[in-house]
Amino acid sequence: MKIFFDTNVILDVLLEREPFVRDALYLLSKVEYSEVTGFICATTVTTIHYLLSKALGVQKATLHIKTLLSLFEIAPVNRVVLEEAIDSKFSDFEDAVLHASALTVGADCIVTRDYSGFKKSQIPVYTPDELVSALKALNGLKK
Repeated sequence: MKIFFDTNVILDVLLEREPFVRDALYLLSKVEYSEVTGFICATTVTTIHYLLSKALGVQKATLHIKTLLSLFEIAPVNRVVLEEAIDSKFSDFEDAVLHASALTVGADCIVTRDYSGFKKSQIPVYTPDELVSALKALNGLKK
């Protein structure tokens, strides 16, 4: 399964944002153990580095980026993705870029806490708790 992670889910883990960190950590562990293939957008990497540099300093931000690069596949942002995003019916351009990038890599779903930002998605969109429940149900476990 190819899961495309919105920036906010990654930040929940890196900044230990309660009450969201638990579900986000579970999903990242699925990527770490190669139970799913995780994708993040190229713009997510730059956004996370910027925000973490402000919150934790450049050195820690860089270490976190290196970890993300070792775990996740990076979905491209190129002219085609940007043109698709600008022509989309999304109200938020950043979400439109993420969606177009997810389509480019053939993602099976998008996981985000900004569910409303992806109302026009052409692929299934889950909140982290919904996706955790779905993955556990596939494995015959309870949340």
